[in-house]
Amino acid sequence: MPTYVYEAKDLSKSCEHCKEGFDISQSISDPPLDKCPVCGNAVVKVPCAAAIGRSMSSLDDRAKAAGFSKLKRLGKGEYERQY
Repeated sequence: MPTYVYEAKDLSKSCEHCKEGFDISQSISDPPLDKCPVCGNAVVKVPCAAAIGRSMSSLDDRAKAAGFSKLKRLGKGEYERQY
């Protein structure tokens, strides 16, 4: 299920829960929230970036830049350093 971020429309009437913003998991078919579940103040859905997976080549490059080595298994108990 996707996670959506909501925050208060009017910060002067909000509680600590909705003032800072809160995450909630909802089905895509569920209607968006219009009230804070704690204080009942009006809330709006905040746009946020989706979490998208990274490619393995990017992961390998970042590991190499951080000083890690990648090992390739040659046989039982035998490994070869790739970088």
